[in-house]
Amino acid sequence: MSHAATAVHQPLTENIPKQLAERPQWVCWRLEEREDKATKVPYTPGTERRASSTDLLTWRTFSEAPATYERGEPHYDGIGFVFCSADPYVGIDLDGCRDPESGEVAPWAQKIIDRVKEGYVEISPSGTGIHIIVEGVVRGGGMRKGPIEMYARDRFFTITGRPL
Repeated sequence: MSHAATAVHQPLTENIPKQLAERPQWVCWRLEEREDKATKVPYTPGTERRASSTDLLTWRTFSEAPATYERGEPHYDGIGFVFCSADPYVGIDLDGCRDPESGEVAPWAQKIIDRVKEGYVEISPSGTGIHIIVEGVVRGGGMRKGPIEMYARDRFFTITGRPL
């Protein structure tokens, strides 16, 4: 598979909440072409092996993921956090809701963001989406409804450290 061209920004690790950084649920990722579509594929930091969102033996500590990314060998496009049943976190992914030029957020997404009292909100790698991480529960572990996805386990989120 080839690396897809993209304008991915280096993760700003200093903005990542301590509560997430303390957990050994970190991976690196690469943008790869899959069926003519760019997709973010998780990798075990420091290896050429794909990570699994359901296998904790393929995850690493927070310090390992950005260090490996910054070293540049092997090449990765960013870092990510894996949600699992052992943590209290839910990831909410709002797709296609932000203008990357103006920073304007669509009203439907802003309503969701405004309801987040305690949590972490960041801009997605593309700049067109928003990631929210909060403590909570999602029935069945995950759901998708239009441009909104919510996961509590068996998924990973790319992490940019670029706060909204």
